[in-house]
Amino acid sequence: MSKNLFLSITNFVRTLERLFLPYGGHPPALALAGFQHEHGSTSSNNRTQQEFSLKELIGNGMLWAVPKHRRSVEKRLNRKFGYPEYVWKPLKVKQNIRSCQTCGHDHEMGVLCPFCYNKVLKETEDMQAKIQEKLGLDPIDKEVIVLYEGEKAEQTAENLEGKRIVEMKKPRPMWFTKNLLQKSTQPLSESKEVKPSDLA
Repeated sequence: MSKNLFLSITNFVRTLERLFLPYGGHPPALALAGFQHEHGSTSSNNRTQQEFSLKELIGNGMLWAVPKHRRSVEKRLNRKFGYPEYVWKPLKVKQNIRSCQTCGHDHEMGVLCPFCYNKVLKETEDMQAKIQEKLGLDPIDKEVIVLYEGEKAEQTAENLEGKRIVEMKKPRPMWFTKNLLQKSTQPLSESKEVKPSDLA
């Protein structure tokens, strides 16, 4: 394989020397001044004396990758803007925009309101930071209760017994009701009270 590659490269170099060098190759090391060196066959000398055109020198091999026809205006516009029947690239007017009933911001139908979601996300991050600041890296072996400003006095001693309390130094947001922190599964009781409570 390497031998064939070497032979093909050698033949290519010899062809280039025949085409571009004036006498079909390099002159010998010792040459007489004033005498024209004749090297190669007479056919090669006759070929060098003739004027070569660009097409004869380059041929078609180096021009294969060049586009032969100009792209039409219709095709250029289709590439730029797309096809209306298949893919239309310019912006379209969205018909699925709805207003949030809580905050009034616009959002796509079937997607959570980003303003409300960011508000809940920020409040959750504040709660997590406060819990980490209060409890540190100790293992949580007891239930953790998050209370906002003024809520500790409303809790009874029985509800706070055996639990870790984390207090937030700010009032509870209006949208963050107390029932969101209540457990969904609790032990059975005989009371007739409906849970979750404290909805307002």
